[in-house]
Amino acid sequence: MIIPPIFGAIQSVRDGLEKRYIASYLALTVVGMGSWCFHMTLKYEMQLLDELPMIYSCCIFVYCMFECFKMKNSVNYHLLFILVLFSLIVTTVYLKVKEPIFHQVMYGMLVFTLVLRSIYIVTWVYPWLRGLGYTSLGIFLMGFLLWNIDNIFCDSLRNFRKKVPPIIGVATQFHAWWHILTGLGSYLHILFSLYTRTLYLRYRPKVKFLFGIWPVILFEPLRKH
Repeated sequence: MIIPPIFGAIQSVRDGLEKRYIASYLALTVVGMGSWCFHMTLKYEMQLLDELPMIYSCCIFVYCMFECFKMKNSVNYHLLFILVLFSLIVTTVYLKVKEPIFHQVMYGMLVFTLVLRSIYIVTWVYPWLRGLGYTSLGIFLMGFLLWNIDNIFCDSLRNFRKKVPPIIGVATQFHAWWHILTGLGSYLHILFSLYTRTLYLRYRPKVKFLFGIWPVILFEPLRKH
């Protein structure tokens, strides 16, 4: 997921949206580029470029979700401090211990926080956003689940692919599905967060599909009577 978030960031700048949403799109692009570099080189440095931005981007997503119902262009310095400190601690510890499980647990904590916040919004604040909210969560969590299955049963899956037709082997490449599903789920989550925010700011957000397939958000301010 590299090019679509870039267009999202450009559109956010044109629409005069808050910088945190521009940062969300760009962070998703960085994750995509880091993953691309790692899988092309399989070097440890590129692995860090893949995994650490996952933490940073999720922290940005958390900030956006918890600041959806604040005044425009407001800044929550306390939450910013907590998230930056969390990112620094995770980065420092991960560089020292080099333990993938630690990274997965920390990432899972951030995802769990986003899930709870999203459920709160679609349950108590904007119930009509359940379609977008649950779609983004469902796609993302499915990718997250497949990622963990691939990590736990990697050797068994490799042996299984040797015994089945190639098409089935491709379908069980859960690590590849992880990238596809979490990339799409993260992009849809940004749309959900942005939709929630622009509703609160009294805009008319609408989900449109470019070329009939790719979702984007267009909106206009409410007219004053």
